[in-house]
Amino acid sequence: MLYVSIFVELLRSRPSLAVWLAALAQGLLWLLVPSLFYAGPPGDLPSVLAVGHEFQLGTYLGPPLAFWLGELAYDLAGRSLVGVYLLSQVCVVVTYWAVFALGTSIVGAQHAALAVLLMVGVAAFTVPTPDFGPVILTMPLWAIILLHYWRAVGERRRAYWLPLAIQIGLLLLTTYVGLILVGLLVLFTFANRRARAALNSYDPLIAVVVIGVVMGPHLIWLADWGEGLRPMLLRLRTPEAVVGNLLAWLRQIALIFAAHAGLIVLVALVAGWPWPRHDPAPVIVRRPLDPFARQFVYFFAVAPAFAGTLAAVLIGWSAPVGGIAPLVILSGLLVVVAAGDGIEFNRQHVVIAAWFGLLIIPALMAIAAVVVLPWLNVDLKVTYPAQAMARFFSESFERRTGSPLKIVTGDPRTAALIALGAPSRPSLFLDATPERSPWVTADAIKSKGAIVVWPTTDTAGTPPAEIKERFPDLVPEVPRAFERSVQGQLPLLRIGWAVIRPQAQAAPSAAAGEQKP
Repeated sequence: MLYVSIFVELLRSRPSLAVWLAALAQGLLWLLVPSLFYAGPPGDLPSVLAVGHEFQLGTYLGPPLAFWLGELAYDLAGRSLVGVYLLSQVCVVVTYWAVFALGTSIVGAQHAALAVLLMVGVAAFTVPTPDFGPVILTMPLWAIILLHYWRAVGERRRAYWLPLAIQIGLLLLTTYVGLILVGLLVLFTFANRRARAALNSYDPLIAVVVIGVVMGPHLIWLADWGEGLRPMLLRLRTPEAVVGNLLAWLRQIALIFAAHAGLIVLVALVAGWPWPRHDPAPVIVRRPLDPFARQFVYFFAVAPAFAGTLAAVLIGWSAPVGGIAPLVILSGLLVVVAAGDGIEFNRQHVVIAAWFGLLIIPALMAIAAVVVLPWLNVDLKVTYPAQAMARFFSESFERRTGSPLKIVTGDPRTAALIALGAPSRPSLFLDATPERSPWVTADAIKSKGAIVVWPTTDTAGTPPAEIKERFPDLVPEVPRAFERSVQGQLPLLRIGWAVIRPQAQAAPSAAAGEQKP
């Protein structure tokens, strides 16, 4: 007797509903985990928001769009990180929707839904998503570009050339890794006879012009920027950039495969591993696949990972350029296309349980890490009391100077946390590399003053030698100790600090000291 579970029946009868339920469930889960359990922002999020607060046309971290959107989300949420976490999950949900829409056009709605559900087995689409930045924003833009390229070239719908051009411009305003996708689009278009036929109109030329218009302001900034891309390109010619490339590239490929561990497990279970069964199972069928569609999926599922890892090896990065997630957008669709026109759904209960496990277990592990690891003497940045730290240092500066805190410097991570949470939203100054924070000048520090902060373990609060060298007149205050959200066996978080008073205040006090004798 053939048994069909309610989940498989939902997949067969309402595939779009199955996709939306899965995407929204994942989005809600990863919105709640950081909102409820993280005292401080994860990863590089403090730096992302510190840079976004300045609304530059570009920075040493790359194009500006992700930083702008992160800052806007933070402000619109009432200066709450919940807004940024929500923005991250919107990016994930939009990515799933775009892949589903693309898959529906190629393999039909039911197989497209399977492709999206398989994406839950790719770790890059789940665990890092609260850490908003260019990688997270690249995901939906990459997926939508592939969707609209298919509409314009695969389906010959000329109306999609304009939105495609705008989206490519936005991608290049998000990350330079977008050049990989643009290059692959150009390569595929010229290498494939059917794709070349789409160039027999003026629409692609208009698209190129629109991309240039969207990118214009950033290109002007890039031309004027002192660092630019030149150092990165020059590194490709150094001897150390080519030594051990093969081994490094194999490590990159291993990272890609490791990120697919959950997907591999799901595919193995459906295929009958480790114990084959011959009971009747539902079969999800599709119409025969067009050869051009197969070529499109195979190329854009495999080539980005190859190009991204190769570029990382040449540049000398330890991880794929642009992060793993954008490079493996079509992994689920690749599996579905390769599986054939009929997919037999074996072991329904086991597969469904495994899928829910891949959805829920990473979130539970993140919660367990916050609760348990501090008791094992493991320091987690997300347990830092960001709001308490920012409030103390901003209030201390205002009490001493009578002015709101405008600039924070010192240890970059600590300073970024304070800049994020202080009511006055001070600017972050990277004193070790001042050219990377051009929004703060030496004159601004003299006129507005600043707080200098650094982690310390002693009670005297002696600043590190490099900070003392850059600020020779610094007079350290008594270090401030903070308790983490989960303290465990860790020592108190001790922060050394000092105040640079505004010059207008420092000068009169010095004059008074001279007249005192």
